[in-house]
Amino acid sequence: MPDPVQVESMFARIAGVYDLLNRTLSLGIDQRWRKRMLAASGEVRGRDVLDVCCGTGDVALLYSRHGARVVGVDFTAPMLERAVKKAGRAGLDTRFARGDAMQLPAATASCDVATIAFGIRNVADRMGALRELLRVARPGGRVIVLEFSMPPGAIMGRLYRFYFTRLLPFIGRMVSKDKEAYEYLPRTVLAWPAPEQFANEMRTAGLEQVEWTLLTRGIACLHVGRVPAGAHKGA
Repeated sequence: MPDPVQVESMFARIAGVYDLLNRTLSLGIDQRWRKRMLAASGEVRGRDVLDVCCGTGDVALLYSRHGARVVGVDFTAPMLERAVKKAGRAGLDTRFARGDAMQLPAATASCDVATIAFGIRNVADRMGALRELLRVARPGGRVIVLEFSMPPGAIMGRLYRFYFTRLLPFIGRMVSKDKEAYEYLPRTVLAWPAPEQFANEMRTAGLEQVEWTLLTRGIACLHVGRVPAGAHKGA
């Protein structure tokens, strides 16, 4: 189970090279994955979007560019500082707030889409985080989770495991000078549940019509669930 204090400290240390490493280590594929996330949201123009564990703001800014009203939330201040600067350079009216995925600074049923990309893996209680994502989304709204996964198949799985456990930590360590951060990443991905299992966790949290799609031969997985019509009654 990730320790929140250690996770925050780690991301604060690598905030300055986070974007560079994402592009380098994924060969730019991470940007395509975020576009798939956007596409799974339906029409977002004029809609309210809450992006949780927003990091340096890539997902939040993508939704803003497509006309959504977006608030990005993260608990690591140096990440948020970079997100705010990126929004300013892009001329986007994206708002950012410091907050915890376990206790989001947002009212119940306050957004149409709640997103989290490569963040729920770092939360101490992912079921609690899923329930929070459901809480802030309006009935009929969508909860969208983009996360790393292990590719199926013996050959692809073995090749990817070698890259993820040997090459990625080496490159990450050389660029960021932070050994812990890029040993932590493969460790958490290897411990991440299979897509079917995580889909069941989303259903257990209260979401319905849960679907998932493997991206880039299973390197990442996109999960989408809907908030039931009767959610939040009595809240």
